[in-house]
Amino acid sequence: LSSSSAASDVYKRQLLNSISGKGDFVLRIISGKKRGYKLASPLGDGTRPTTDRVKESLFNIIQMRFPCRLVLDLFAGSGALGIEALSRGADCAVFVENSRKSAELVNNNLNGSGLQEFSVLYQTDAINFLDKLFDGDVMVTLDGKSIPFKLTHGFDIIFLDPPYNKGLLVKSLNKIYEYNLLSENGIIVAETETDGEDITSTGFDILKSSRYGKTVITVMQR
Repeated sequence: LSSSSAASDVYKRQLLNSISGKGDFVLRIISGKKRGYKLASPLGDGTRPTTDRVKESLFNIIQMRFPCRLVLDLFAGSGALGIEALSRGADCAVFVENSRKSAELVNNNLNGSGLQEFSVLYQTDAINFLDKLFDGDVMVTLDGKSIPFKLTHGFDIIFLDPPYNKGLLVKSLNKIYEYNLLSENGIIVAETETDGEDITSTGFDILKSSRYGKTVITVMQR
């Protein structure tokens, strides 16, 4: 499994259209060195972007976690959560998105915000990524060479915002726990809906759970 940075002109135009108000949905980077930059996030294609209001509340909860070393945005969508983390001081962010359309959008948002050099993007299934990461089959390009992605430190923050009620959240949490992918004091930030998956029996302690309309943000730690 290799990282990708390919982006098509079609989605570059879509990004420009969205930022100019012609696209489907626009988010912004809320704080940090790239504060105010507009991120394009089209509706449809299974994408359910986290609103600026919820995102701001989420990062207010975890603001003391920055700066940090390594972040994982597992169901990246537009990449808004991982990009916000980079803006706030994360050294590096790994983005995983299965949809080609959304993965290209993540890449465009990273390039447009100037944060691409601090990121790695994989277009692949999230669960498959976790399995391959544990098995040592994930590659990353460094100085033009493809080398194994060795997770020696663990992720300091893992964002989980999968499609609702498809069992993907619990499955991801179980894999993260089994494979010990968090750093010593790392946290998981999970987004669910109010009547969503039960995540209380996945081995992680719940540090905080907050409701914003129909959205629930849960911060967890091993």
